[in-house]
Amino acid sequence: METNGYQAAQKTIEPPWLLPAVDVALAFVSFALAYLARYDWQIIRPVFDPNRAGFEPYLPYAAAFALWLHMHNRGAGLYRPMRGRPVMDEIYGLINGVTNATLILMALSFVLQPLVFSRLMMIYVAVFAVLLMSAARIIRRFIHARLRARGIGVQRTLVLGGGEVGLAVLRNMLGRKELGYFPVGFLDEDSERASADIGRVRALGTLDNLKQVLRDQRVDTVVVALPWSQRERIMKLMKVARKANVEVNLVPDVFELNLRQVQVDQLEGIPLLRVNGDVPFKSSNRLVKRVVDLVLTILTAPVWLLIFGVVALAVWLEDRGDLFYAQTRMGENGKPFSILKFRSMIPNADKLHEALVRQSGDDPRHPKLKDDPRITRVGRILRRTSIDELPQLLNVLKGEMSLVGPRPPTPDEVELYEPWHMQRLQVKPGMTGLWQVRGRSEVPFEEMCLLDIYYIENWSMQLDAQILMMTIPRVLLRQGAY
Repeated sequence: METNGYQAAQKTIEPPWLLPAVDVALAFVSFALAYLARYDWQIIRPVFDPNRAGFEPYLPYAAAFALWLHMHNRGAGLYRPMRGRPVMDEIYGLINGVTNATLILMALSFVLQPLVFSRLMMIYVAVFAVLLMSAARIIRRFIHARLRARGIGVQRTLVLGGGEVGLAVLRNMLGRKELGYFPVGFLDEDSERASADIGRVRALGTLDNLKQVLRDQRVDTVVVALPWSQRERIMKLMKVARKANVEVNLVPDVFELNLRQVQVDQLEGIPLLRVNGDVPFKSSNRLVKRVVDLVLTILTAPVWLLIFGVVALAVWLEDRGDLFYAQTRMGENGKPFSILKFRSMIPNADKLHEALVRQSGDDPRHPKLKDDPRITRVGRILRRTSIDELPQLLNVLKGEMSLVGPRPPTPDEVELYEPWHMQRLQVKPGMTGLWQVRGRSEVPFEEMCLLDIYYIENWSMQLDAQILMMTIPRVLLRQGAY
């Protein structure tokens, strides 16, 4: 029996029977806990001796409850692998199934009139079932994310199309690595674009190379991100992929707008895609983000002010030079501002910068040099620990930066930007960001832009909190810092 790439990758994480078995087990556990809550702990209402009952009469009800939940969850698609499905969608589905199962048990008790049956206990069952099954799915997601971070259950993905839609697909794959998509590269109909790598995502040639690339790169799944005007070409490409036993996913080019701009509806089975318009970084979101920046910066002031004093003394003692280094950077909407850092280089280091970039051959749009000879001894320690960037908290207080956001570029770097790179200037730059926690200085420029744009399109306070928490171990372990 043939198995597509997605199923093969999914089986490496868990067998298909595991989640249904866990739900059945938790259904019985919910009954056991509900029994304890009703008859032993006697929550809400006491139980008088004549009304006490053993657990055995409830076992048939527990079996019926578990069976109904299993059928509901399978019918609702809760056992189908679906990467990227919001956890709340799963929880809503569970609540719906548990509610229906509870009502059915209530109806059965009304018809059968058993000698032993507690309606209050059924309420407890429903509460425990929702809590336990929801917790199981959250834990499952965490485990899957950890395993995929180690390369288990990861799909090797080839993107067909390097245009706007293809870039949107790539930045979502890079921004949500826990979903387990590893982009091996992309193909494009334009020969020039098909030969230019995007960061670490390889350009593997034109669409005519599909058959060979599928074989050479051991591709599990293909994502077609081509304009729908090329319908015949798309059908031929799909046929090649299916013949190679590779899963095929289609992205409608309407999704170039961003998934949050489109809602899926249906008209008697006909899918309708409703476009809601632009989803900017709303003013209310900006206000919330600003308040959080100020609160966190002010609350942590006693700690970072103490570090300020120690570092300032160390910088001054080394060469009696300036304590701080100010540099012009481009902020929100390309507005220039002066960024502050602890000085970590020799005086007049800027004059040597252009020559060093030419000598290194590094990307001038992302010009942090490894083994930079201009760095002082104290500066090397400051950079390794990222303490040199601590004065940027003053930029945060002034409203020029945020705690989380894209890296602020220099004017020279912006002059080298392509039009799509400019999207990363739509919000305030940040002290840390998604690209920093994905590898910091090791992330190539194009990939950094994809991650920054993904952050802007998918911003939430939860995402900011995750980035801040992920920054701490990155800094402590000095990963990607130099």
